[in-house]
Amino acid sequence: MQQQHAPVIGRDGEVREVVAALCATGASARVLLITADAGMGKTAVVEQARRAAAQKGARVLRLGWEGAEHTADVTLVADAGLGLVVKNLDSCPLRLSAVRRAQLRAAEQDGEVAELSALSAFGEALAEASRQAPFALLVDGVERMPRGVAEAWGLLLRVFRPWGVPVVMAGRPGPAADAGRSQLTAAADQGLELPPLQPADVAALVAARVAGRFGRPAEPALVDAVSRALGTLAGNPRAVLSVVDSLDERDLLELDGRLCLTVPERRLRLTTEPAELLRLGWPDATPDPETVEAAIVSARVLDHAEVRFDDVLKLRPSADARTIERKLDRLVADRVLTVDQDGRLSFAVPALGAALRTLPTWRDVQGVYARFVTPVTDRLGAEATGSAYPRLADHAAAAGRRLDDGLAVPLLLAAAREDARADRLASVRAYSSALRRLAPQDRRTPGVLHEASSLSLRHGDHSGLLAIGEPLFACLDAPHAQGAENADGLETVTSAWVLAALHEHRSPYADDADPRYREALERLPAAAAPAALGGLYGIGPVTPRPGSAAHPAPHPASGTGPARRSGPLPSPAELRLLAAAVGSHAELRRARQTLPPDAIGERSLDRLRDAAAYGDLAGAFAAVLGDRYVAAGDSTATRYRAMLRDYLAGDWDAALAAARRIEVRSRSDGTAGAAQLARALAAEIHCSRGDVVRARAWLELIPDTVTHPLVARASLGVRYWSGGVEEALEGAWHDVRQARKSGLLAGVERVLLRILTLAALEDRPQAVRQALEQLEELHEEAAAPMTHEAVLIGRGLAHHDVESALTGYRLVNRRGDVHLSVVCCQSLTRVVEDPRPWLTEGARNAHRLGMGRPFRMAVTRAAQQRNVSLPRLRAAREKLTELDVELVRMVSDGATNRQIAVGLACSEKTVEQRLTRLFQRTGCRSRAELAAAWLDGSLARLGLLPDDAAGTGTSSGARSGRPRPAGPAGR
Repeated sequence: MQQQHAPVIGRDGEVREVVAALCATGASARVLLITADAGMGKTAVVEQARRAAAQKGARVLRLGWEGAEHTADVTLVADAGLGLVVKNLDSCPLRLSAVRRAQLRAAEQDGEVAELSALSAFGEALAEASRQAPFALLVDGVERMPRGVAEAWGLLLRVFRPWGVPVVMAGRPGPAADAGRSQLTAAADQGLELPPLQPADVAALVAARVAGRFGRPAEPALVDAVSRALGTLAGNPRAVLSVVDSLDERDLLELDGRLCLTVPERRLRLTTEPAELLRLGWPDATPDPETVEAAIVSARVLDHAEVRFDDVLKLRPSADARTIERKLDRLVADRVLTVDQDGRLSFAVPALGAALRTLPTWRDVQGVYARFVTPVTDRLGAEATGSAYPRLADHAAAAGRRLDDGLAVPLLLAAAREDARADRLASVRAYSSALRRLAPQDRRTPGVLHEASSLSLRHGDHSGLLAIGEPLFACLDAPHAQGAENADGLETVTSAWVLAALHEHRSPYADDADPRYREALERLPAAAAPAALGGLYGIGPVTPRPGSAAHPAPHPASGTGPARRSGPLPSPAELRLLAAAVGSHAELRRARQTLPPDAIGERSLDRLRDAAAYGDLAGAFAAVLGDRYVAAGDSTATRYRAMLRDYLAGDWDAALAAARRIEVRSRSDGTAGAAQLARALAAEIHCSRGDVVRARAWLELIPDTVTHPLVARASLGVRYWSGGVEEALEGAWHDVRQARKSGLLAGVERVLLRILTLAALEDRPQAVRQALEQLEELHEEAAAPMTHEAVLIGRGLAHHDVESALTGYRLVNRRGDVHLSVVCCQSLTRVVEDPRPWLTEGARNAHRLGMGRPFRMAVTRAAQQRNVSLPRLRAAREKLTELDVELVRMVSDGATNRQIAVGLACSEKTVEQRLTRLFQRTGCRSRAELAAAWLDGSLARLGLLPDDAAGTGTSSGARSGRPRPAGPAGR
């Protein structure tokens, strides 16, 4: 808990209380007993308090006993004849003569009288010394005191207590039947129990330890993972430090200057040093070797399968079965294992189970799994066992070759079909285990593959689909796969697998992909069509679009066309629409004509094009498939979609945290690929904030094969703000040509708009005109909402067209893109008659985003050119106080300054001063604008309101959270 006498985290109040006890003198001296479980920081609190008391001038003597660890290398200055010793930490006039005389007299008396005489003399000596030079006594680890010593010390405190000597004792809670501990508890005037650390204190402790060990701060997600891994020990400081100390550099990844956890949370463990592990795992008693061995085996078994007490009772009656039951009872009694209401066993401290799994065992763990299965299969048969007890499927899978395939496969398939209705994840595991045992040539394999893929598709379980990849591609090479009865089904399963891979941002055409993927897709054109989507959405290289005619036949207006697809897999026409969304308007129109007229509306089409511009695969599928699309909350595509929402809404800190989580998942989860566009978006945020070093670090993770315009946009910003103006502009033009050559038009408008704005900043009118011409040409070809916005903003900058700039600003605000709204405000600052409102609006949004040097340079130059002063705004996200909120409420209610002054109990001058500060912080220019910003929810959307006041706006727009134009033009 402490390094080089650093303050003890989370124990400030307890330390103050102990210091007060140590510094008390005379009649105020008392006996304080500190109790806490092992590892809760008793010694750290006592030592911190001792140092603090010494700084205040108090003398503290440590009381020990013969044989105690901390008395082995010190001079014993007093001995009461009963094992009690005092370590003289400070000069103290302790008279030993009276104690020695008492010892001589006691030698002539019987045992009880001798004890009382010695204790009385010892107490008097301590009291006399305290009168001459006050001091306090400190006793740590009282639970380790021998029983006789504890009883003697308790008797001294109760009967012969030295007057004026404060005493502080610390130890673990003891059983009520322990006579020695009962004496000490009865002797205490006051008790102090150390509670578990609060979550905020645990976070501070983890952060301090990580920073101390690795020299860099920890990502908050790492702190949360440590707390979850500790279970019932989450507030135990020693356990927290034990988990952190078990990490090494290979378990961590530095992103944005923070250390992120790259190992699965289930692998976080306590230290495997035997003595420390036993102290943390069995705090109340030292277990025997058999109990530890049982715990190791339990940790390994529970890692792969669920175990209930009912399963133990179903074992064949034998001495060994009774031994297992007895050992499990002991582990539950020791609070190592817990049992829920359904009888399921689990480790109370998951990190203890992870540590035990690393220790060797002589037991045959696979045999243990098999022993849970065979008694039931012998009685019911394999298939009936799977149907009646589907949870035994995990045991059958983990038993490996201890169960033969003829028994395991029917059990696994029956369990998978039974669990498909109640426990989808267990069903997916059972199907995967059965497919690993089934040979590719087995006639059952195609049907099982179809069952497994259908289950995962219904629930959007992309990880489950990827898990069947190995048996799927092995089956595709089998002779029976070529038959007509299997070919269509396997092609559908392969298409589902491809879509799952894309949702995890893994391209079958990537350089590191298994060559079998490409070979299979060459034979299966229906599966190759979704695979070609990857490069168009920033997932792997761009590949030729296979399979269909250049101009597919339009869908007939009557009902004679192909039936509308009802499942979660997109139809060929829908795949063409998804691919066409990145290209020209003509291509999109032709693709739309192949769908039923009411298949997708104009608003959904706009959402599709917006998603395509950012490579948002999940958003594109949601726009096209509608209710048929099942989005899994854990896939990379879904995570990226959430990150993009945060980016557009202006919550850039949340977007960066999401980027780090996506990146960590790609390193720690074998099913997830790297999200290249999440990396580009993170680079874009850092560059806009002026941190070019971190932006470049994110960009360097993106391979050269990714040619999406979002990568080009981020690269342009990084090159420009690194000082290479010419290189940046030339590189951007090259990227634009490459994107257009690849058919990627969606998103190019933002690259061209950035070229235009940077050229205007550099005062290069020819480059500005060229960029605008390219923008207008792109809009004629693409005719997308975002190209329209870019053209309007570009015209405002290039031609000083106020109307175009205002229209562009309103469209951007309606769509909801805070960063682009800042660009709009910069454009309007250059062209409108009064630039001050737009400077304020742009500065307010820029502060909200945390934008740095790029924005400051642009806005400073614009203010100088227009001969106006820069707006003065406070730091971003500094919320209004409760008093500020009350003042805004009263203004919105129409109160006068005098009425406000009466209501707030202040002067009218103070009200004026507070209103002036509020105008500066909110960007409002009058009481009317301030009231409007309160009522329409603008203050809440800007993050200026405290959490408890954020939902108090009265308008329907504020309640619903709908984006609304809120700039000066809208007012």
